[in-house]
Amino acid sequence: QVQLVESGGGSVQAGGSLRLSCEASGFVYSGGCMAWFRQPPGKRREGVASIHTGTNVTAYDDSFKGRFTISQTNGGFTAFLQMNSLKTDDTAMYYCARGSGAGGYCPPLEPHDYGYWGQGTQVTVSS
Repeated sequence: QVQLVESGGGSVQAGGSLRLSCEASGFVYSGGCMAWFRQPPGKRREGVASIHTGTNVTAYDDSFKGRFTISQTNGGFTAFLQMNSLKTDDTAMYYCARGSGAGGYCPPLEPHDYGYWGQGTQVTVSS
């Protein structure tokens, strides 16, 4: 059974940091892309970052460059999102997703390009 499980969410004050983790299981191959999305309250889901598990090529939405860092280990079965200098606007449910990675690059950070999703982990940033 294919599964993605996020952890590491919680409550933090503005300016603080959190590290999210995503464990993938049930996938036959480690290759592909791992990505993080988020969905703030009342808003649509938006892409944060992606990483190709074979080439380690990363991509970020411009909104998160310099503050968030995506990484992966365990042959692509574990992904992380290091979030620094958190703002109240970063309050959201954060989701891990997995998709294909043809040509060594990940697809655009659009939800419809990723076929597998975790249940999400809540991040709340207070002022």
